[in-house]
Amino acid sequence: MKILIIQQKRIGDVLISTILCNNLKKKHPNSTIDYMCYSNCTDVLIGNPNIDSVIVLENKIRKSYLSLFNFIFKMRSNKYDILIDVYGKLETNLITIFSGADYKISYYKWYSSLFYNHNMKRFEDTTETKYGLAIDNRLLLLNPLNLDADSIDPFPKLYVSKDENDEAIALLDKHKVKKDQKIVMISLLGSEKSKTYPLEYMAKVVEYVAENKNLTILFNYFPNQIEDAQKVFNLCSKSTQEKIHFDLLGSNLRSFIGIMNQCDVIIGNDGGAINMAKALNKPSFTIFSPYVKKNDWATFEDGLRNISVHLNDFKPELIDLNLPHKEIKNNFAQLYQQFNPELFKDQIEFFITKNL
Repeated sequence: MKILIIQQKRIGDVLISTILCNNLKKKHPNSTIDYMCYSNCTDVLIGNPNIDSVIVLENKIRKSYLSLFNFIFKMRSNKYDILIDVYGKLETNLITIFSGADYKISYYKWYSSLFYNHNMKRFEDTTETKYGLAIDNRLLLLNPLNLDADSIDPFPKLYVSKDENDEAIALLDKHKVKKDQKIVMISLLGSEKSKTYPLEYMAKVVEYVAENKNLTILFNYFPNQIEDAQKVFNLCSKSTQEKIHFDLLGSNLRSFIGIMNQCDVIIGNDGGAINMAKALNKPSFTIFSPYVKKNDWATFEDGLRNISVHLNDFKPELIDLNLPHKEIKNNFAQLYQQFNPELFKDQIEFFITKNL
């Protein structure tokens, strides 16, 4: 049996969709499972024993009709039996319709339903979620394949090699991180400004964390975000700055994963770093942007190891959930200003106490 999973989107989406591979390989251990994604997301697939090969649909192929159709017919030659298209963009619609797969599975969209023979209707935003809608909706895509519901594993996983762990430990030693201290990773900045908690508020969050004795704080940020990271650092008190290893960064995504594997918890902005930490089985405290639907991405919430906060939890009168998503996003800055960290200081203290 040959299976293709397609997930064109960001790192968190690509990582979460690996649960499809994990469960299909468990059901069909002799199957071949290929995974298609963008080139900047392949690192979260490395080492996964349930993925036989990773296929990258390059931008230069997507932007050329001739190259795209050559790619489509090359994919057809793989003769897949099952194709699951998680995102459902035009190019993946075309890959699907020409694939010849017996099972062509995606989410229902009126304009693309003809491309698939199994169109699954997503759970509504108001649906009571078991694992978080991002997980529940992906598991929904397995329904046509009649997997045993009791054997489903909903947890995404990252795989870290011994060499990667050893390199991370060596980096911590180089920066003189004390071995007897707990390590807190701060997801300092979001993937975009509208998903980044205001810097002055994030500095207060770091202060709350630093009030706890005997811990080390690491900042997660990209080199091109160093100015904003420095602003947060500068807003912190001297005693807090002494607990932060500001320059302890991974050189690439796999390096970050290795470092995160040595940390005890993660706190900060919703995004790929939080999803990767969860896939390493690390406790997480997530701060959601006001425009993001918490019910979608607050995965595996248990009020202990995984806790999240959203402005709507504290001031529901400020957000009209009936407004178009784009309109709420346009007001993210004003809404963020209403989301003072004092609203959830007690929850951070509870999270730190229980998990450190």
